Amino acid sequence: MTTSHPAPATSSTRQAPLGPVGAAVHQRITWLQRGYLDDRSDAVGTLARLRRGIGRPAGETADLWGLIGTEPLYEQYERRELTEDAMRQAEEAAHAAVTLWSLHQQSHHAARMHRRPGPELGAAVRRLASGPEIDEPTRKRFVRVGTAATPVVLAGRLRDLVLLLRREAIPLDYGLLADQLHTWQSPGGPQLVRRSWGRSYLAVPRPASANGEATAGPNTAGDSDCSQNPDTTTPKDDTP
Repeated sequence: MTTSHPAPATSSTRQAPLGPVGAAVHQRITWLQRGYLDDRSDAVGTLARLRRGIGRPAGETADLWGLIGTEPLYEQYERRELTEDAMRQAEEAAHAAVTLWSLHQQSHHAARMHRRPGPELGAAVRRLASGPEIDEPTRKRFVRVGTAATPVVLAGRLRDLVLLLRREAIPLDYGLLADQLHTWQSPGGPQLVRRSWGRSYLAVPRPASANGEATAGPNTAGDSDCSQNPDTTTPKDDTP
């Protein structure tokens, strides 16, 4: 039996193919998001139900059974490709990501708050600042997320950031987030994820030069591209 953890979450791999958890979450959210933007009653109702699961352990809310989109993971579990512990970690990560997205998407009927590829958490949070300077209150909330001791506490603290991102209509790559929440639960995982979030938070473009062109800087081809440029993908482009 294998545990099938995704690749470590680092700045250099943040746009790499998703792991099993991230792929399942991306598939589920993409389907729900299309339905919500099309104002389908089933999708609108599902998002309302999903929001009730934010900050709660996976499986605790019976009304959410079958709504998270973990069926591909259960198939791996039945084939003994996932151990019991790996399945539990995958469930927690998927539950947190999908329920947080349901909050993020709320009231946005014309824009997708899940983008793939899209900004990593740190890059998205940095966009909350109106200028190049770091916004200290937001930074403190971001730091508080990084110090969470359990997956449930982490999801609860992420909720505060998601509310800010929703207010400013800043999207997030929830497939990537799901993989990172999965990695967080493995030995050494929190350190890997915190490092990746921190790097993407600090990777901002340099100010424009005198001729009006942005000067090149370290990491500007990473987070700046996916978080500053408008999303031009179509539903068919949204692949893991």
